[in-house]
Amino acid sequence: MRAEPGRSVTSKVLALLDAFSPATPALTLSELARRAGLPLPTVYRRAAELVAWGALERGDDGRYRIGLRLWEVGSLAPRGLGLRELALPVMEDLYEVTHENVQLAVRQDLELVFIERIAGRHAVPVLTRVGGRFALHATGVGLVLLAHAPAEVQEQVLAAPLERYTELTITDPRRLRSCLAEVRRVGYAVSDRQVTMDALSVAAPIRVPEGVVAAISLVVAHDRADPVALAPLVQAAGRVVSRALNSSTRPAV
Repeated sequence: MRAEPGRSVTSKVLALLDAFSPATPALTLSELARRAGLPLPTVYRRAAELVAWGALERGDDGRYRIGLRLWEVGSLAPRGLGLRELALPVMEDLYEVTHENVQLAVRQDLELVFIERIAGRHAVPVLTRVGGRFALHATGVGLVLLAHAPAEVQEQVLAAPLERYTELTITDPRRLRSCLAEVRRVGYAVSDRQVTMDALSVAAPIRVPEGVVAAISLVVAHDRADPVALAPLVQAAGRVVSRALNSSTRPAV
């Protein structure tokens, strides 16, 4: 089988998987080809192989979706798996105390990835999902992760355009730099209506000897939020998870 010039088989498969997103979880063969930038015959062959392995599933409507086999493999990632297992009981306790949304996230390059969340039944709706990515500069967990990221990561984020989600999103690099310094000083972050105009989040770091590896947060309705009262709860949860990570012999991070 002759390879198409300039792209390896692996890059083509990755392009197919990367075509899916929260906004486009189901795609036809033609849509896959267009989004992946590949010829239709190539997509037909590769998609058939991915379906056979379980990375993709083809529904009765003819559309392709991410398969459970891929989720099973992804769940083995040690940075998320061990951390999630250790943090989940603490997150559940934090939820029982507050009945608000609880989130756990790690940094991946210049974005954050949510690896667990507990949604309050009557809590404010949030835009996040487990496995979803988000910008570092707007959310509480993102501000914590960015504040404790290496200097070169901070500079890359500060130098890039900062997306505005609401009228209160910090998009001025100087203001963001000052905000990050304050996060380091007080030990927690507050994102007040920076993602949606009805929500406020309070986040705290999770640490190992090498530095901050994750962040935990509460997301509450803005009109009933008291960041000063919530911050000690979130910080305490962060410390408990940190101790669990540091005492664990598993490769959690």
